[in-house]
Amino acid sequence: MIQLKRIYDPPSPADGFRVLVDRLWPRGIKKEDAALDLWARDLAPSDALRKWFHHEVSNWEEFERRYRAELAEKPDAVAALRGQCAGRVTTLLFGARDETHNQAVVLKDVLETG
Repeated sequence: MIQLKRIYDPPSPADGFRVLVDRLWPRGIKKEDAALDLWARDLAPSDALRKWFHHEVSNWEEFERRYRAELAEKPDAVAALRGQCAGRVTTLLFGARDETHNQAVVLKDVLETG
């Protein structure tokens, strides 16, 4: 089971395996307080895509298409994360305020359907 959560929400034992999926470290979060098991920065959107999207909902469909294309170019990294998530509760952590339109939503779908 893969769930999503903002990195700014407090860690919980129910989170299971905690994976940060942002390329940049979230502002205001101390590394020791993040309770991360993995920082999958290589699976985050490229800097160019992240800057282009700029969390504009009107860009969402194109962002999702482009991000899926980026992930398709990293099959080994996607497969490795899928393997690490297998058989346990996993929480993909993200910094975005918008809980519906962010890279974790797309990555979760790719991990679950691939």
